[in-house]
Amino acid sequence: MLSTYEDYLSQPGSLTWEEMLSLHKQMAAETGQDEDAADLYKDLLSAAAKYSESRAHWHLWDKDKKLAEDSTRTSRHNHVIDCFNILARYLRTKGNPAAWRDVLGEDRRRIGDFACFLIFVESLNAR
Repeated sequence: MLSTYEDYLSQPGSLTWEEMLSLHKQMAAETGQDEDAADLYKDLLSAAAKYSESRAHWHLWDKDKKLAEDSTRTSRHNHVIDCFNILARYLRTKGNPAAWRDVLGEDRRRIGDFACFLIFVESLNAR
């Protein structure tokens, strides 16, 4: 089955392209030239890359493979959420609002969606 962006948008809690761009712009502005924030962002990207790999394969795997990989995918997802929280907490200690984290909320899928978006952007820029 070929999935489209419109299929994604029809799902509850989805983020529009414009929302993801705005959240990313906020993160970039708040991270700025702060080396510690940049390191935390790099940690987030590393976690997101591992998670997005599992997520990208999900529709390709059969039921047995999904069962075998589910705990790994969940662990990777939890790590991504932790990295978002750590970055937001750090930025707030530096006086930034980190409102992007509030917009993401506690919906695991929404947070995972945005992690995949970050990897998409980084992947395009890696050429």
